[in-house]
Amino acid sequence: MLNLSASRTDNGTDKDLFLEGGSTMKKFILATAALFMVVALALPQIAQAGSMSLRGDKELSAASTNPDIPKLQLDQESFKRNFKEQPPLIPHKVKKYQINLKNNRCLSCHDKDNYKEEEAPLTGKSHYMTKDGKEGKTINMSRYFCTQCHVGQTVAKPLVENVFKGVPVK
Repeated sequence: MLNLSASRTDNGTDKDLFLEGGSTMKKFILATAALFMVVALALPQIAQAGSMSLRGDKELSAASTNPDIPKLQLDQESFKRNFKEQPPLIPHKVKKYQINLKNNRCLSCHDKDNYKEEEAPLTGKSHYMTKDGKEGKTINMSRYFCTQCHVGQTVAKPLVENVFKGVPVK
């Protein structure tokens, strides 16, 4: 057992006994460092050998370009919904709308107090429901960030082939 406390040697000088047993400790540290280096150098080759790209063995011929940003389609009242609980799409520009904890530009038109004057659809009753299932006077904060669910109406080509058929919404 190695004593790690300092002691006085025969000639009267202080000597750390930890250093006395240092050759074994030095060998252990060097062996551990060497093992880590071998593993660190070998990991990329091991990982590369066992992984495959989604492209298969095809190489990229050129850097990809950003897709075109689809234009908003603002001439329709609303789009058909694809499933029963699908959030309605937004039929106007919202890029510069501010929605944060202190401010929600959407509610200036769609809140209970303003929707009639603004001739805008009222925010759904579900957005005012409390945890207890009762309708509150103000919008529930879990429904406050509108663009989390609602997106602008666009006509865009699907990025991949899509054969989705929505359920008719009544």
